[in-house]
This record gives sequence, structure tokens and C-alpha cells, in this order.
Amino acid sequence: MFADNVLIVTIVAAFLIAVLIGPLFIPILRRLKFGQAIREEGPDSHQKKAGTPTMGGTIILLALIFTVLKFATAKMEIYFLLFVTIGYGLIGFLDDFIKIRKKRNLGLTAKQKFAGQILLAVGAYILLILMGHDTSLHLPGTPWKLELGYFYFPFLLFLLVGTTNAVNLTDGLDGLLAGTGAIAFGAYAIIAWFGQDYDTAIFSAAVVGAVLGFLVFNAHPARVFMGDTGSLGLGGALAGIAIMTKTELLLAIIGGVFVVETLSVIMQVVSFKTRGKRIFRMSPLHHHFELTGWSEWRVVVTFWLVGMVFAGLGVYLEVVTLR
Repeated sequence: MFADNVLIVTIVAAFLIAVLIGPLFIPILRRLKFGQAIREEGPDSHQKKAGTPTMGGTIILLALIFTVLKFATAKMEIYFLLFVTIGYGLIGFLDDFIKIRKKRNLGLTAKQKFAGQILLAVGAYILLILMGHDTSLHLPGTPWKLELGYFYFPFLLFLLVGTTNAVNLTDGLDGLLAGTGAIAFGAYAIIAWFGQDYDTAIFSAAVVGAVLGFLVFNAHPARVFMGDTGSLGLGGALAGIAIMTKTELLLAIIGGVFVVETLSVIMQVVSFKTRGKRIFRMSPLHHHFELTGWSEWRVVVTFWLVGMVFAGLGVYLEVVTLR
């Protein structure tokens, strides 16, 4: 039986670990010259960020792992969540490492990254089969569900690859992904707790603490970036938690900011290729607001607030309407 305050203790523990690791890890990144390369087509104000240490997502992953191993019980659910989180984090780590060694903004090619993401999705599906995982989809806010059977695998593939890339696209401003991520994982901690899935709740809370601890160093002006190590790892964790809590469709609401960011990129590409015109000044959407004159901090805080609305709606649909 878990104590009522275990989620708070978990958040605080992960936060403190991240805060303690940061001052030790960031100087190492600087000495190794693991600096971020800024894409030339990005906003001009971002060019001054070149050289800021990246791969800071390692701080998040380490704080998460230590905390989960301490507070969660050793169950297949936890092994699954660690598998998708660390697995996608390792793909991001390799991508970041290649960028740094080659001193360019491109690490793994799109095909290489996609192949790795698919391979991990296959591994995740095998684990779910061994766990006897429910292959139905629950419709948010209703008691209804749709059985997918063998079609659950292509859906799982779409969910894992789509979520990791959507979260990755959102990592473009100081503190943007750290803040929106903490909000989304916080919502899932509540949902998992009320669903009596206590280990998943603890895992979610550990992510919240780790990300908030990282935000201490990532808030504007950022002293370190999480890189793809962090963004892909967080994307894998978010999708994994949605799978464990059987809220796969609800993820589109709780992670509404990530969905909107992805849609802005898709709309921009389709419009430019079909009409030769851009809908936004730049995509993902957060860059559009920057180029309209908003300060970076204003964009970030606005997106945090929107993320809270989405997360609150998700919690309401899952916890309030079904109780």
C-alpha cells in the first residue's frame, strides 16, 4: 500500500537529484565542447545560443532512473516504461553525439532515426504481449472502448513514433518543453493515481520532478539544452504512460501543445509544397510567435498556460467524468 504523500516525495526526490547532478554535469559538457549547433534558418535571436551545452537530457534520465528504482516496485509495467524512455533517449543521445562530433545541426538521418524508432516500437509491442496487455482503445470521457486486436500494433507504432517526434518538435525555446512536459506528466500522475496504477503514477511523478529540476538550468537564458536525448526520451515516456494507463487517445488532449506544434509543421510543409505559400512565418508554431515580436519568455509562458488547459481537460475527462 502506497502512502498518500508518495507522489510529492517522489517529485521532490527527483527534483533534488536533478538539481544536484546539474552543476556537476554541465561543466563536463562544456569541457567536452558538447555545444549546440543552431540551424541557420532559425530566428536570428537564437544564433547567440550557439555553443550552449546540449545533451542535458541525460540529467533528466539519470534523476528519473534513480528515483523510480527507489520508490517504484519492480513490475513489468516499470520495466516497460524504462524501456521506452531509455530506448528513445538513447536514439536521441546518438543523434546529439553525431551533431556534436560533426559540428552540424543534423545528426542521424531521418531514415536512421525512423528505423530506430520502429525497432523500439517492435520491442515495446513484444513486451506488451508478454504482459498480456489490453489491446482495446478507451474513448475519452466515456465508458466505451474499441477492440483493435492485431491492429493494435500499427496503432502502437503510430503512437510511439508520433509522440516522440511531436515532443521533439516542441523543444525549441528555453524552458518550453521542460514546462509543458512537467504539466503533461503531472496530469498523468493524477490519472494513474486515481486509476490505482500506483507504479505508473510514481513513474510520472518522477518525470515531473526530474524535468522541473532540469528547468532550473534550462529556464531563459538556458545554461544547458536537453537535446534529442531529453526530448525523445520524454516522448517515449509520455507515450508509454498513456499505454500503461489505457489513455492512448486521451494523450492527444493532454499533450495538446505537442499536437498543435506538429500540426503547424505539417500545415506549413503541405501549404508550401502545394501553393508555394507559407501559413506561418516559421514552424513549429512557437517560432511564428517569436517572429511576430513576442519575447521568448512570453511565448514559453503562454504555451505553459495552454498546456495547463489541455492537461486540466484531460484529467477532467478521465478522472471526474468517470468517477
